[in-house]
Amino acid sequence: MKDRNKIDKLATFLNDSPTAWHAVDNLKKILTTKGYQEIKESDRWRLKKGGRYFVCRNGSSLCAFAVPDRKPLRATILGSHTDSPALKLKPNPEYRKENMVMLGVEVYGGPLLNSWLNRDLGIAGRICCLSSTGEIEEKLVCIDDSPVVIPQLAIHLDRTVNETGLVLNKQEHLSALACLANSKENDKNYLETLFKHETGNNRIISHDLFLYPIESARFVGKNKEMLSSYRIDNLCSVHSAVDALVSFEHSKKSETLTMGLFWDHEEIGSSTAHGANSPFLTQMLERILLSLDMDRESYFTLLNSSLCISVDLGHALNPNYTEKSDSRHNLLLNHGIVIKTNAIQAYATDARSSAEIVKCCHSASIPYQMYVSRNDQPSGSTIGPITARLSGISTVDIGIAQLSMHSCRELISCQDHLDMCHLLKAMLESN
Repeated sequence: MKDRNKIDKLATFLNDSPTAWHAVDNLKKILTTKGYQEIKESDRWRLKKGGRYFVCRNGSSLCAFAVPDRKPLRATILGSHTDSPALKLKPNPEYRKENMVMLGVEVYGGPLLNSWLNRDLGIAGRICCLSSTGEIEEKLVCIDDSPVVIPQLAIHLDRTVNETGLVLNKQEHLSALACLANSKENDKNYLETLFKHETGNNRIISHDLFLYPIESARFVGKNKEMLSSYRIDNLCSVHSAVDALVSFEHSKKSETLTMGLFWDHEEIGSSTAHGANSPFLTQMLERILLSLDMDRESYFTLLNSSLCISVDLGHALNPNYTEKSDSRHNLLLNHGIVIKTNAIQAYATDARSSAEIVKCCHSASIPYQMYVSRNDQPSGSTIGPITARLSGISTVDIGIAQLSMHSCRELISCQDHLDMCHLLKAMLESN
């Protein structure tokens, strides 16, 4: 397989990004290395033609953009999301069951809950501490050397589980066993003790902490043609988008603003200040044009001439459940890009935006396949329809096929990821 190095980089990105904050932190490093400059929303912007910039919001969402040498008349936008279904620690998570220290969790998004059981789980996210001078200090943390476990009930105590299916009460059955309370050390606050090195003994006053499976991404198959990992949905899309952003070349005559939007909170509806259902995109576009001494009329004409490519995963045909797919629109691993359509616009794709992708696939010899869900199997959705509604920008929903979506271990074809990297770069260079 060509470009194996690119797949290795994807695996590293997955391993190093257990939460949205870590993903954005790694995006910042990638972008900075490739000449992108960080700017702040709170500053007045003085952008330069030909410049490359990025802006972070909440530490979990990021907008990166490249300004053409000429005044931009249109934009090509790559959109994806940084979050994944997960289990989030409650504000006061620690409690005792006999001699066991337990951590209570909330369900974030729609994970396959059974996949979290009997698995070594680390703790990662951000914490806010109060320093000795009374200042709030925010830190990223990731602990994998003291794993916690959510133990499943033994089959001897649940004899019919294999016939009737596993039923989990989200309040009662998902708490994680952290340690045994049999020493003075364990009598202290567990999280304070766990993050002692990161906090410098400063008190944790708030946190956004998630459990995550500590297994690394692994290649699967005789020829290592597949990749298995946590957070493939949607970090493989994030990775392909940032790869295109740092590798494409603007023509000197280009009049296209190139942008990548990496939103948080897609898995819980996007309706936050840093989700897709916020003015983040439109604010960024307007501020860019204002900084380039362009007027509001130019902003509206740019919206009308632009294209947003929403990149997220699609459901591959599961060989054990073939009846769950439309037989004339089966998605297969290793069969290229997925163009997602839906009659009631759960995906934003229409004939015109789809044609833009098909045209580029033909030109660049990239395989593609069309996806639509069964009529009796409601489709999921993406940031695509939200972005289209808020901005009025023509939008297309694409992705690659995956198995075990929303599981602790998801599966994709390596070649499909390379095809997506190729397509997104080609789309940026064609406008």
